[in-house]
Amino acid sequence: MSDDHDHAHGGFLDELLGGKAEVVFAALGGLTVAVGWFGGLAGMPENISWGLYLASYFFGGYFAILEVIGKLRHGKFQIDFLMLVSASGAAALGEWAEGALLLFLFSVGHALENYAMARARASISALADLAPDTARVRRDGEESEVAVEDLVVGDIVLVRSNERLPADGVVVAGQSSVNQAPVTGESTPVDKSPVADLDAALASDSVGAEHRVFAGTINGTGSLEVYVTRLASESTLARVVEMVSSAQTRKAPSQRFTDRFERVFVPFVILLAFVVAFSWVVIDEPMGASFYRSMAVLVAASPCALAIATPSAVLSGVARAAHGGVLIKGGAPLESLGALDAIAFDKTGTLTLGEPHLVDIKPLGDTSPDELIRISAAVEALSDHPLARAVLDRYKELFPDTDLADVSDFESLTGRGLAATIEGARVHLGKPVLFSEIEGPDLPAELAQIVSELEGNGRTTMVVRRGSQFLGALGLMDTPRPTAKAVIATLRQLGVKRMMMISGDNQRVADAVAVEVGLDEAFGDLLPQDKVEKIRELSDGIGVAMVGDGVNDAPAMAHATVGIAMGAAGSDVALETADVALMADDLETLPFAVGLSRATRRIIRQNLWASLGVVALLVPATLFGLGIGPAVLVHEGSTLIVVANALRLLAYKKV
Repeated sequence: MSDDHDHAHGGFLDELLGGKAEVVFAALGGLTVAVGWFGGLAGMPENISWGLYLASYFFGGYFAILEVIGKLRHGKFQIDFLMLVSASGAAALGEWAEGALLLFLFSVGHALENYAMARARASISALADLAPDTARVRRDGEESEVAVEDLVVGDIVLVRSNERLPADGVVVAGQSSVNQAPVTGESTPVDKSPVADLDAALASDSVGAEHRVFAGTINGTGSLEVYVTRLASESTLARVVEMVSSAQTRKAPSQRFTDRFERVFVPFVILLAFVVAFSWVVIDEPMGASFYRSMAVLVAASPCALAIATPSAVLSGVARAAHGGVLIKGGAPLESLGALDAIAFDKTGTLTLGEPHLVDIKPLGDTSPDELIRISAAVEALSDHPLARAVLDRYKELFPDTDLADVSDFESLTGRGLAATIEGARVHLGKPVLFSEIEGPDLPAELAQIVSELEGNGRTTMVVRRGSQFLGALGLMDTPRPTAKAVIATLRQLGVKRMMMISGDNQRVADAVAVEVGLDEAFGDLLPQDKVEKIRELSDGIGVAMVGDGVNDAPAMAHATVGIAMGAAGSDVALETADVALMADDLETLPFAVGLSRATRRIIRQNLWASLGVVALLVPATLFGLGIGPAVLVHEGSTLIVVANALRLLAYKKV
């Protein structure tokens, strides 16, 4: 319905009739018109037969009238209006039976259409029902059961085997495997274990996937104790449901086309019907025949199927994506992703595991390997970059009982490296290019040769200089995801022609990874602002999708035609910035998202052609004598076919 008034009436009747008011009214409309027609044939008094037709008008037109009133209040002349005018015209001609049949068939089509659309909406609503209503919580040493809405951050909830998790949180006790498919779409359960240092993990927001859990997921055979990190209204599941629901209001390009078409077409149809109603002035036929043909034209030209063609497909596509662990924010990104033939990937954490390891320690001159790693680790301890963690991890392996050196005046040189003061000397650590941009000596030839060899072997390199003395270079390697090569191959099969990488790593490292996973090209040595420019450049023409983690890549993703964030579950930034969010930290859901988008575009095109084709056939047919009854049968049949075609997306299988 169109406004609060209409909702109130429909809501009251739905409540009274168990949510089936439209179906019941359509059935009563059919019953009264059938009894009236057959009764008339059997000699029923004419006034009784007329009363039954009048009742059929009421039952068949009730919901249409409510919708028309709501639309007219907003100055909109739409499909239901044309149907009511046509039925009123049939009554004015004394064709009560035909008008009643028209409203009956229209109400049946409308009821079935709403039922089918409700199935797609129910698929979305089912997401909200995944989280349990209550949670077992331990407060002040005592266990009690509370409503999920009453949980607060810091509560410890107890989750037994095979129970659904009530909240987003961090595992603090117990071990189990959790089925995260309802939220992330991951096909296999994920092992969970307690976090070693809860305060440190929360402070740095670096809780690993093996410790983090989400509301609505299903615990395995073990028991878990979970520290609640989000309120029920702010959980990943709640935000997904909210975003999927709001996605229905974000119109696709096809929907904007049909809206514009309707705004022009409906007034044109009314004008055409008006002209046809006076055709008796020009051609030799009774005025009533012209008026009847005019009403038939109104029915034939009503673009019901066109109006529902795109929304039904978008709703079904967005709902199916959500159940597969992919959040698509509306029709525009859904259609755009299906049309693109180019995808750009970030490297670290997207095509690679994002877990680099320090594999080469290359000191220069008199510097010892131990001194090189000692100085490097002290500086990197103040950075949260994955490369910094790799250096620290290696230092702890080599010197488990040795404290880090004291550091002061720490400085992050964005996209280039780090600087800090250690033991009275200024230390710079970063990309080789850093040392051509800061004061002090340039890279010695011997060290440049070491860097070149490391990069030739696909290493990411860091050079260390203390004061004016170069201490050496470190070589780190981040291994590609095991699934990356297969995912790239699958995307090619789906029709993505050009795939590339944009990375802050040096060009040779980027090239090595690109070759290993099967990309067409790689662009390296890019600062964050350079990535934005590169995406702008690549977006010329048909456009490009950008796949990243949604945090470091947010600016580039925002400038892409479609921004796709991986591992978005639990990440506010990824959920907010991305047009498409892959909830799991898993590239394998990307082909599913692309394939579903392409299938949605195909179905939208099929629906648009079918609906426009029916109108194009019916209008001339009614002008040449096709009656209201047959016209409405074809008309409503086409609407149901369009909706049924869209609902096929709910059964779309992963690639």
